[in-house]
Amino acid sequence: MPHFLIEGSYSPEGLRGLAKDKASGREAAIKTALKAIGGKLVGLYFALGEADVYAVCECPDYVTVAAMSLAASSSGLIRTKTIPLMTVAETDKALGMEISFRSPGTDKAAKA
Repeated sequence: MPHFLIEGSYSPEGLRGLAKDKASGREAAIKTALKAIGGKLVGLYFALGEADVYAVCECPDYVTVAAMSLAASSSGLIRTKTIPLMTVAETDKALGMEISFRSPGTDKAAKA
């Protein structure tokens, strides 16, 4: 099943909700939401910096993870950014594909 990294930044009201629910409460809510759509939480990490929280999850497909991210963001309490993750084998497969691509401003396509 594909893996995704969801980065989240809480609004001030969202941070007040986090303080009320506690991190373990948010983890339980995320696990429940993902399970309902056929996904699974792999790990949840809170951070200091531009983002407040990172969730690594498995979801059946891009549409499913988009639904999860959109539901969270539509609350107005957290802004999310979803990043698809690739395994080493998937990356090697992509690197092994022959692609003909013409770079901007050039006349000839280069093969990668």
